[in-house]
Parts: sequence; structure tokens; C-alpha cells
Amino acid sequence: MNNTTKEVINFVNENDIKFIRLAFCDVFGIQKNIAIMSDELKNAFEHGIAFDGFAIDGFANEKNNTLLLFPDPTTLSILPWRPSEGRVARFFCDVKYPNGENFESDSRHLLTKAVNKAKKMGYTIKIGTECEFYIFKTDDEGQPTLIPYDEAGYFDVSPLDKGENIRREICLTLEEMGIAPISSHHERAPGQNRIIFTNSEALLAADEFVTFKWIVKAIANKNGGYATFMPKPLKELSGSGLHLNLLLFKNNENILSNGFEQSEDAKYFVSGIMNRIKEITAMLNPTRNSYKRFGEFYAPKSITWSKKNPDTLIKITDYIENRSKITLRSLDPTANPYLAFALVINAGLEGIRKKEQLNKNAHLKYFTQDSNSDNFDMLADTFNLALAVFENSTFVKECLGENLVYNFVNKRKQDLQIDEDIQELKYFLTE
Repeated sequence: MNNTTKEVINFVNENDIKFIRLAFCDVFGIQKNIAIMSDELKNAFEHGIAFDGFAIDGFANEKNNTLLLFPDPTTLSILPWRPSEGRVARFFCDVKYPNGENFESDSRHLLTKAVNKAKKMGYTIKIGTECEFYIFKTDDEGQPTLIPYDEAGYFDVSPLDKGENIRREICLTLEEMGIAPISSHHERAPGQNRIIFTNSEALLAADEFVTFKWIVKAIANKNGGYATFMPKPLKELSGSGLHLNLLLFKNNENILSNGFEQSEDAKYFVSGIMNRIKEITAMLNPTRNSYKRFGEFYAPKSITWSKKNPDTLIKITDYIENRSKITLRSLDPTANPYLAFALVINAGLEGIRKKEQLNKNAHLKYFTQDSNSDNFDMLADTFNLALAVFENSTFVKECLGENLVYNFVNKRKQDLQIDEDIQELKYFLTE
């Protein structure tokens, strides 16, 4: 047992923490957990806590259905909304086989592999997320309705913006858990909100995103609302996206520090993502509902890039000192952040490795140009089409493993057999 683990155990004992939640995500990014008593934490660190992997979506495998959770001591968080006596702490966990081997479909493990690949190539990658979500009213029995929580619009203030206090409480709760949001505001549609986060190491950013979704739902519920991350909950209003801000550093210097035009690495990285975006879209946008958002209310549809046009797939910001970034705008909040980040990082790295040239014809210089014209290659119109490309992608299988790809595709094909209206209701109630 290393010093960090010993310090964590001492902290738990000294701070009246009685319950430990061991958290991980299934292949679809849904947070799962098992609660153990604090006296069992030492055993969890040394030997793991067993569970039936066959019961978790995407975890079925031929090696051993008994899997073990090993808490990552660096991810300790006390849940601030739980009682102060007999406190509750949460750890994210690594998933392993009983023989100590990493479980190949563990989302955190796959993202860690992508990060390590970048380091071997001489790059450090940081990620910042910008996430949109809706808050709806609940009825007298506390059940969600399709009535937005308010009638406010973009950047509006209270009393029109009734979500202001909920966002405030969300941000304060995040800070109590060691997560640093930059800003929050009301979005374009009634009941729609956005919270923007600082740039973090990729694995930490994914952990924080999972925690963020959990907190949003808990705080909205506490205040009599219902939060959903469904990409397109209302047909006539804007959808909810997840913008991914990517910062690449080489020798501790942002590769955009001298401007995009001067950075071959940045161009290669963007090319790598654009050249593989069709192959990875089913993971970045993993529901049928996701595809109703594309091409509307500034959500991207064409596979294009720009420094000025706000509705392209990739936006380049290279004029903010130390914060110049590459923003991928197609993701939505239903994505498994670990797997989505891993695929995006690997795609960009392949572009660098192969020195792939940027498609100048996909450059949208000005906002006035039609980004959804027939002059550009497009993202898939439906999840069914995106899933077919994903299933047959050698690149995806190399990044995620054939077993995970098979399990993901098989389950989503089953979902596609369900009546669309029933599936939409499921998304609304679970995402």
C-alpha cells in the first residue's frame, strides 16, 4: 500500500466517513456504484470489490464475468448533499479481472491508454467541456413534465431566468467537490442552461463530467425541477450539445501559441479528427435522438472547420493567450465521456502520426456561408447510418477493442427495434 492510499484511509477515518461509494461507468457512460462500509476500504484498495460484470451493459466477455473494482485514491470526493454525520465519500474505480489484469472494456482504462499514447508521442492533452441541459417543471407528484422551468432566453437574468439559483447551487456543489466551473448562464431556449469548465487532464475531465451530470440532476430535483441531458427533448427548440475544448501541449507549450496557421501539428490534429469523425460519431452521439439536433440552431452538420463561423464541426480559437484551443462541437451529453474523449484523442494523434493534410475546401471563412450546403461532406443523418460506419471501422476497433464495439453495437441495434416514441420517453427519463 503506497503513501497516497494510506493518507486517504487516514482521512476517511478522521472525518467520520462511514459509507464509500465505488463508482464506474458502463459502456454507455451511465454511472454505476456499489456502497461499502468505510472499514472495507483497505480491502478494496488491496484486493478489489467483486461484482458480476455480465449484469453491466457492455461488460459481457469470454474471459471471466467476475470483475473487481479498485478505487482510485486520487478521486476521493465527499458528497456534500449527504448528512454531515456518517458522511458519504465517492471514488472512481478501475475495473480489473481477478488475476489483476485490466478489464479491456473499462472506459477509464481506454482513455488512460489514449493519454499515454499522446505522452509517448510528446504531447500533453487537456480538455475543457461546455455542457448544455434542460430543466423542466415537475407535477404535483414530482414527476417530470415537458414544460420548461422558465421562459428565459440567451443570457437572460432573473426573475425571467428561474434557473439562476439552481445553476448557482450546482456550481457551489461542484466547487465543494473540487471541480472548477468557469461560468454558467441561461441558453437560447426556455429552460435551457449551460455550464463551462476549466481545462483539465483528460481523465480528470471525464471523471468531472460524470460527476457534473449527477449533481445537476440531484440539485434540480431538490429544487422541484427535472434536469435532462437528452440532446433534443423538444422538437421546436434548440438541442443540447457538449462542446469539447482541446488544448495540446508540446514541450509545455500550447501548439497554437503562434497561431493555427503556423502550427503543422494543430493542422494534422484537426485533420485526423475530421478524417475519422464519421467513424466515431456513433459513440459521440449514441442515441437516435442525437441526430435530430444536427444542423439546427447552430449545431453542426457539415464536416467543416473555421476560426469565425460559429456552426462548423471544429472551431479554432487561437487569439487568447495560454487558452488557444480546438473545439469539437458535434458531441452531445449522452456520450460516454471516457470513450468519446479516447476516440477523439486517438483520431487527432493519427492525423499527427500520418501528417494528414487539412482539407482547405472544408474551411468556412465567414458566418454568411451556408455550412450545410451540398459542397461539404456531412455527418450521418440517422443513428442507424452512424452505427453501421462505427461497426465496420478498423480504427474504432483498434482504439476500443472488438468486444466493446460488439457489445455497444449489439445493444444499440436492439434499441433501434423499439418504437421511437417509447425510446424518446426512455431518453427523457434516463439521460
